[in-house]
Amino acid sequence: MAVTLVLAGCSAHPRAGGPATPAPVPAVPGTPGTGGSAGPGERPTWMLTRGALGQVLSDPSVAARLEAARVYEILTPGEPPLAAAGAEPVVTFSSVSALRQAVDGGQLPAGTRAVLYDPEVWPYTPVSEQRNPVQAAQQAAAITRPHHLTLIVAPALDLATAQPRSGGPLWRQYLRLNLVGAIARVAGVVEVQAQSLERNTQIYRAFVRAAAAQARAASPHVSVLAGLSTNPPGAVVSGPQLAAAIRASSAAVAGYWLNVPGQGPRCPACNAPRPDLARQMLGQFAS
Repeated sequence: MAVTLVLAGCSAHPRAGGPATPAPVPAVPGTPGTGGSAGPGERPTWMLTRGALGQVLSDPSVAARLEAARVYEILTPGEPPLAAAGAEPVVTFSSVSALRQAVDGGQLPAGTRAVLYDPEVWPYTPVSEQRNPVQAAQQAAAITRPHHLTLIVAPALDLATAQPRSGGPLWRQYLRLNLVGAIARVAGVVEVQAQSLERNTQIYRAFVRAAAAQARAASPHVSVLAGLSTNPPGAVVSGPQLAAAIRASSAAVAGYWLNVPGQGPRCPACNAPRPDLARQMLGQFAS
């Protein structure tokens, strides 16, 4: 099973150039195998923050598995990479202006091949981008394309709250907007921030598979990742819950963004970090 770990993050009335006309929501749980799962012979890809990577590498068995995998190391602007496990640096941004300044200003670390645009309903993403994440992703693509950078976009589930409300669970509202499908047309990788659903395997599976199907319908070659977290807000998450979420969705995606978030301004309600749980998942699913 190919698994990708990536780190993860709301929006209002769409403006001109905003989300495309919502596509029909695919039947859930979805068609097995859609959404860009890694094919035979493809290396598993793991995307982790610099801090999380350093923590999981403390386990020699995990370090050995990552040496044989493709590793993306997510960095904040100005943060130096660990340069461990053959990791490729990926710099993350929550606004298009910050991404533009770093890319056009030559401020990315040497060897950077990809950047992550992470729009969410939080103070770090401008309201205009929350309201029109598709246009913002198009702008990010226009910035990264001349520099031959892979654009990873992680439109947060809460972006649905910034659009006209249509009722029902938030994840169904998100699917009706077809945000992932519209963004997949301009991104090399899309990440579905599904981690808030991981405690319910059936809903997690349905959402991830439907979102992945939307992305692949828009761009057959896009790589689709799904979000997981070792310590999201709310009830404590267990290893069996994370493992069940991975097993239920792995046929639909190329990998996972596994968060091991620290408590702070970007995740004030998170539980205490669980790097031990991340090591457990990597040890179980890395190959």
